Amino acid sequence: MTAVGVNQTAFSPQISRIFADETSNPLLYPRKSAPSADYFPETRYMVGMMRLFSLLFALAAVAAPALSAAPPNDAGKKPFDFETMMKLKRLGEPIPSPDGKWVVFSATDVNLEQNSRKSHLWIVPAEGGEARRLNDSPNEEERPRFSPDGKRLIFTSKATDPTQVWMVGFDSTAGKIRGTAQQVTSVSTGADGAIWSPDGKEIVFISRVYPDCKDDACNQQRDEELKKSKVKAKIFKHLLYRHWTQYTDFKRSHLFMVDVEAGVSPATPRDLTPGDHDVPPFSLGGPDAYAISPDSQELAYTCNTDKVGATSTNNDIFVVPLAGGAPKKISTSPGSDSIPRFSPDGKSIAWLSQARGGYESDRFTLALYDRASEKIRIATQDFDRWVGSFTWAQDSQSIYFSAEDHGEAPIYQFPVNANRPNELARLHADDLVLGLDGKFLYFSRNSIQAPNEIWRLDVSQKSEPMAVTHVNDAILAQVTMQPLEPFKFQASDGVDIQGFLVKPPNFDASKKYPVKFLVHGGPEGAWGDDWSYRWNPELFAANGYVVVMVNPRGSTGYGQKFTEGVIGQWGGTPFHDLMQGLDYAEKTFSFIDKDREAALGASYGGYMIDWILGHTDRFQCLVTHDGVFNTESAYGTTEELWFPEKEFDGPPWKNRELYRKWSPHLSVEKFKTPTLVIHGQLDYRLDVSQGFDLFTTLQRLGVPSEMLYFPDEGHWVLKPQNSQLWYQTVNEWVDRWTAKKQTR
Repeated sequence: MTAVGVNQTAFSPQISRIFADETSNPLLYPRKSAPSADYFPETRYMVGMMRLFSLLFALAAVAAPALSAAPPNDAGKKPFDFETMMKLKRLGEPIPSPDGKWVVFSATDVNLEQNSRKSHLWIVPAEGGEARRLNDSPNEEERPRFSPDGKRLIFTSKATDPTQVWMVGFDSTAGKIRGTAQQVTSVSTGADGAIWSPDGKEIVFISRVYPDCKDDACNQQRDEELKKSKVKAKIFKHLLYRHWTQYTDFKRSHLFMVDVEAGVSPATPRDLTPGDHDVPPFSLGGPDAYAISPDSQELAYTCNTDKVGATSTNNDIFVVPLAGGAPKKISTSPGSDSIPRFSPDGKSIAWLSQARGGYESDRFTLALYDRASEKIRIATQDFDRWVGSFTWAQDSQSIYFSAEDHGEAPIYQFPVNANRPNELARLHADDLVLGLDGKFLYFSRNSIQAPNEIWRLDVSQKSEPMAVTHVNDAILAQVTMQPLEPFKFQASDGVDIQGFLVKPPNFDASKKYPVKFLVHGGPEGAWGDDWSYRWNPELFAANGYVVVMVNPRGSTGYGQKFTEGVIGQWGGTPFHDLMQGLDYAEKTFSFIDKDREAALGASYGGYMIDWILGHTDRFQCLVTHDGVFNTESAYGTTEELWFPEKEFDGPPWKNRELYRKWSPHLSVEKFKTPTLVIHGQLDYRLDVSQGFDLFTTLQRLGVPSEMLYFPDEGHWVLKPQNSQLWYQTVNEWVDRWTAKKQTR
């Protein structure tokens, strides 16, 4: 499933995938592109629901001869390696200045020696040029936002603990900050996610508070009492007592507002969304799940008010006057409604909507709400793709959005009175934002060969996209990487399936190469021409392997029917698609050594590796990360119960046969392939007990096996040195067993 659930905050259907970059903005698409991050997840956060990327090859042009083409001249370059990957800056979303002269963004630096990551604010001319630090502060700073007049910037800073919102003046003529930054918020529970009201008089931000506390003094006292108490026990009274990597702290996210005067607000923040609900819902990143109307009178926000959060994906859109008053629910779908955006003329609100409840991977459509008539229309009903990051045109007559399609995330323009969108650019895009002049559309773009850079598209001329930043170009120029090469085959039931291949550096078509066969998570996720720091195909290929990836049934970007082909078929149709895809690659590409193949996967991909253990011995070794070994016990230890209840048609006691039909643990008598098991103690999406159970079984069976255990990681491995150990351990394991044909 996706890394964040549908009832979690905003998600960009691109951001929330299991293998998505952990810094991407995905409610479903993990932070960068795809819906919730992966139940059994880089994402996307389906929703976050839903966190991309360089041009992909057109599928129609794919043919076997193209895969044997001569490689580019890489003389003097070295193969891509982990240390080089850690030197790359991780760029956040583009924030254009109101006058259209500048783009501000955050960029994260990784210090491998210190095992740390720190974000700073950067600036670049909007037409492109040299990017530079906006200030020289040693503090970690991110999430910049211009005031409507462009004379001030707010941002979150870790100069204090907890994080607070700060403000500084901005000189647009020179592209420099003006004066000394001042602290805007000082709440004991911290502040983040700040946005300006369009009139520039208020700032709305997020803080996690005790829902029964009426002021900050109460929150502070409660926190201090808990910190001093020698009793650390918790009493749980409902589900979702733990989520992602944390047990509940009995707090709720609320939206607060402060008045801004003389640059810094002296006023006490006012809670706009009181109550025992999260506003916005939990998210692993992605677009804001709240917005302010153009007249600065109304706030639209996302909230899930269902009693049992663990089984509900029913996010709803509410509106409330900024001056105070009772909230009003305006969405009606039983599925998720999230990420509200007011049209510039104030007449409409757009948001991402799913028709079915309890299904985090239902199609994300674009809903349009007329504020006068209070009627809702699903604008993209005839467009069979998930709408991702989106933004209104300045004339309020169309919407620009990205949507996954065959391994890409093209940019589309959708006239609000039309039935289908117009494709503007064929690439992998996310974080769309339109400049105030309505001419330039800014976005994040990455590919399998490069992480995020900021690009722009002149929508008035419909010209080719151009790069605004080149922050990582110099580093990438020193290494050699091969492009992503698509191929297509037909499954046994006649359905077309897409796969991808990455060759090693200095590729020689006359030689035979071992294979790393990657299985993506989700299962509603997809491989494509996008970048990942956690599962990087270029890094897997760099030490002499051909990397093969297949998007089986369940994958996104091929229509909703294709995506739903995994439901109730976990070890069935997708398994056959994967094996037939590898069969096709072996027969088509003569440089593949089918006697030296390894299969690797995480989350649902980890489940598939566990399933492979009992259903084929074609691989020399396997790597399973955060997988599902026992489908029944996995149900009782995961947090987002809507996922297994949809995938297996109810809880185990109502459909035990289906759970057992697809449970890898019931085929242990056939296990014999050497297997590396990886799991994190803080993984509450798929409990660490799944990894222990599998490793214990392998050891007792006498199957060659090892386990890499992370006491300080969750579903994703994020700490730099842990990531380094992960890649080192995985590659050494695969090297050991694929060095030559093994006899078992």
